Amino acid sequence: MIRAASSPDVHKRSVRMPGGRIAVYAVLTLIALGTLFPLLFLSINSFKDQGAIVAEPMALPKDWSFVYISEALSQINFGQAAFITAGITILSVGLIVFCSSLLSWMLVRNNSTSSRGLLLVLTAAMLVPFQSLMYPLIHQFESFGLKNLPGLILMYGGFGLGMSVFLYHGFMRSVPLALEEAALIDGASIGSLFFRIVFPLVQPITVTVIILNSLWIWNDYLLPFLVLGNAEHKTLTLELYYAKMLAGQFSNPWELIFPAVLGSIIPIVVLYVFLQKYFIKGVTEGAVK
Repeated sequence: MIRAASSPDVHKRSVRMPGGRIAVYAVLTLIALGTLFPLLFLSINSFKDQGAIVAEPMALPKDWSFVYISEALSQINFGQAAFITAGITILSVGLIVFCSSLLSWMLVRNNSTSSRGLLLVLTAAMLVPFQSLMYPLIHQFESFGLKNLPGLILMYGGFGLGMSVFLYHGFMRSVPLALEEAALIDGASIGSLFFRIVFPLVQPITVTVIILNSLWIWNDYLLPFLVLGNAEHKTLTLELYYAKMLAGQFSNPWELIFPAVLGSIIPIVVLYVFLQKYFIKGVTEGAVK
């Protein structure tokens, strides 16, 4: 009797599942195409001249020559700008990872009212829009003589601290306290305890923090514009902006814009591709924890 009663439900479920799965895949495919379309559009038009881009923006290029990309990268001083942007990104992300991981560990192990209050303040700081404090911040840093590249790195470190501590804190709570106690009994110092025992255990969330902050810092325009302006040493976004302003005062130089943007996003796309599996692992495990 039990089999007879349950067999129609099983049959209906087996019939309905393929249709539902096809619908899910169809929706995911449309979302993927919508996400990849701007990159495809950018790549196609990076191999065309101004006339071909304006006349047929969706058509494939007749000649897949890298001459337009080479000219665009030379006009925006790509080598120097990429080196400066990479240096700012690496130093800023390193500062964020170092400070946020140590602070999160101390907040987790010091389970007091002050620790919970500090975590709440850091989390609430993520809700404060940058535009509401950018001018007082820039004025204050300028008074300290830090309206330059080191000051920009410090600003990125401060702005990235809230979200990174929030991510690390949830992950640090899963690290067994017994491991740390055993290391202390064996004579480990606080520094070796953290960097040899605790920090390797939170590798997935570390990669997540690195990717999220690298994407933000590499592509940021507003903060470098406010701090560096039209200085000699510019980031990639500033080089793109000023090159476009100089080359296209009365028109949009698309044969310069498309290849330059493509060249500027390739490094960060490559970083994400190599660290993708760790990023997904860190997000999923962090959500569960």
